[in-house]
Amino acid sequence: MAFPIKAKYIIIGAGIHGLSTAWHLAEKLKAKGQGSGQDILVIDKEGIASGASGIACGVVRNNYFQPAMRELMAHSVDVWESDQEAFSYNPVGYLQISPDSMHEDCANIHRQQTEIGYSSDFIEGSDKCMSYMKNIFNDWQAKGITNILHEKRGGYANNTKAIYGLAKKAEDNGVRILSGVEVKGFSFANGSSAVTAVETNKGNIECDQVIVGVGPWVKTIWDMLDLPKSVDIKGRNGQIHEDIPMWRYWALEEGVLGVEPGFLMDNNGNMPPVIHVDTDEPLYSDVDGSLITDEMWGIYYKPDFHFNGVQGGAMPYKIDKAADDVNIDPYGPKSPEFIVNDHFAHMWTSALAFCQKRFEGQIVKYRNEPSGGLGCFTPDSFPVFDHFRENVTIIADSNHGYKMIGVGALIAQEVLGEKSALLEPFRFNRYAEGKLHPVSNSPFPWS
Repeated sequence: MAFPIKAKYIIIGAGIHGLSTAWHLAEKLKAKGQGSGQDILVIDKEGIASGASGIACGVVRNNYFQPAMRELMAHSVDVWESDQEAFSYNPVGYLQISPDSMHEDCANIHRQQTEIGYSSDFIEGSDKCMSYMKNIFNDWQAKGITNILHEKRGGYANNTKAIYGLAKKAEDNGVRILSGVEVKGFSFANGSSAVTAVETNKGNIECDQVIVGVGPWVKTIWDMLDLPKSVDIKGRNGQIHEDIPMWRYWALEEGVLGVEPGFLMDNNGNMPPVIHVDTDEPLYSDVDGSLITDEMWGIYYKPDFHFNGVQGGAMPYKIDKAADDVNIDPYGPKSPEFIVNDHFAHMWTSALAFCQKRFEGQIVKYRNEPSGGLGCFTPDSFPVFDHFRENVTIIADSNHGYKMIGVGALIAQEVLGEKSALLEPFRFNRYAEGKLHPVSNSPFPWS
């Protein structure tokens, strides 16, 4: 098939956002009698699930301190549940296990989940929390836990299978997906800021609209579009913070313990919920008893038959470089710079042992292979979903991406002229207007 020279809608990125948008946009065009999937072209410089979506942990949760994030995620969980087989989705639920310093945050989350009809239980008090966890895992031993938020919905998905499930839905609706097509720049209209063509390594493609869903490569496309490198942010007290960099990178730390996935079944032999533990208890080495940290720390983990072990991660760390100086390629496990090291393995396996006795002495089974990746974060670590240069829509997920499978449906709605109330809190102008999201006490930048 010949390389296309024109497409009405060009979607850049064949990951969770690009393919979800393609699928939903194709269906909406057909339903409205305004076209079909044949009007849509998805391009990716490598291929389907070749970026962050292909190495994602795959956790799906509603556990956010920010009301707007909770409502957005409730919508996405509906999409995950709409075709569990196609998305290789495991609706096992999600446990947020926390210390007293996070009690008020988690209590508020539970109250507001109840208000929006999102099912969860909230357990309070050290003794009740220990009893609750021992009913799930008889070897539970984590100290300093005073509250548990148990989301009955949510869970996790097989990362690549879910993306290929989206690709099939898009292609079944007539969407064309082209691999090996790298964006090199944009052509702009005379007398306006609109994009008239996407310039690629294979040639220029004329277009009416562009949708950008490239995950951690968003800064690269942002710069090509000549959008602001910094922003002024109005704080809640009205103070203006000037010239804040638009983008910064964090390194994501995840790995796999090479045990049978069944190693982490619950007391009844069933798949447990995804487990997330935040605590301010000191963490000591499971190897030699030395102190690893006496500051707030957190981990998450789950049995995963795709990763063939117990897979999870810990808090990311900031990359101490200006965004312009960070080499995002080669990405993920191929990176010579941004992959996990022995310190992560030591910390994570010790933290697993802190939580459950079965993990004591298991560091020898840690799978010593390249893992991790980079996340491209906005100034406040929350997504920007907005429209720029007249005909460009940008999905900047700030590393919240994989779980947000439903964002594509909302973007498709907006591309066709219908505003989404769920996306409204994530506009770019929130920085100038001081409409900022509240910040939790979690050690994770995305909670």
